[in-house]
Amino acid sequence: MIWIINFALLLFMIICALAAITVRDLLHATVILAAYSLVMSVLWAGLNAVDVAFTEATVGAGITTVLFIAAIARIRRCSED
Repeated sequence: MIWIINFALLLFMIICALAAITVRDLLHATVILAAYSLVMSVLWAGLNAVDVAFTEATVGAGITTVLFIAAIARIRRCSED
């Protein structure tokens, strides 16, 4: 039963990775990468690496996402094509 959950999380991570590199809006890519990082922290916790999972959740899904959104807010998101 656990391998089904792990396979579903791995599949979700692959979909998030592909979506993050194909989406054209930077804000959408940032949100997708935050979801990727959150799923990665769940997988680390499933491997009993709780310290790594906590670090991934705080740095990957938390601080990095906030910094990316702050940087996006300071620049223009759309091109004039």
